Amino acid sequence: MGELDFGISPQMLDYVAEEIKRIYLRDVQMALVVGGGNIFRGVKAGAFGMDRTSADHMGMLATVMNSLALQDILQNKGVETRVQTAIEMHEVAESYILRRAIRHLEKKRVVIFAAGTGNPYFTTDTAAVLRAKEVQAEVLIKATKVDGIYDRDPEKDSNAKRLEKITYRDVLERQLRVMDMTAISLAMDNALPVEVLSIKKAGNIDRFVCGETIGTYIDH
Repeated sequence: MGELDFGISPQMLDYVAEEIKRIYLRDVQMALVVGGGNIFRGVKAGAFGMDRTSADHMGMLATVMNSLALQDILQNKGVETRVQTAIEMHEVAESYILRRAIRHLEKKRVVIFAAGTGNPYFTTDTAAVLRAKEVQAEVLIKATKVDGIYDRDPEKDSNAKRLEKITYRDVLERQLRVMDMTAISLAMDNALPVEVLSIKKAGNIDRFVCGETIGTYIDH
């Protein structure tokens, strides 16, 4: 969405694609999970009376739109990309098949997982953890608007300090909502490390991949 109030910002799309291309050029296997809140957010729609299942399905379709847009610009930049969707739509994208996804990764393609888990009531965060474990990812990177997890709300307290590392249990017990609690629980149960960093600072993901301490690392 970038600076827009709604939809897909061409500038932000190009920026994100360039961030992904940096990693791609390092021959690092990478899969992506994209949200759809810039187009439609199921939880908010459910709040004003729409059936939650219908609203969530609309949100999943929004993630497919974002995924196709990202695929298109990545391909134009020379990054081999495939979109796999949890909801069957053969004319638009591949259906999600784990072995095929792994094969794409082995062939140095970036795989974009769309439509969440294909089920209502599950967030994009939960879908990301699920897919990360299925493809045996080493780490899940949550690239977001904030530059990590803080010991208190930085918008309310100027003395808030960013935490370089925190345990899953601490995140859950302190209700630090940088990710959905179900996603954190799933990551903890399956020992999947999660890195929270800002997408806004160019090169952040690349620096983390290269071993620098960026954002907040969630582990046991």
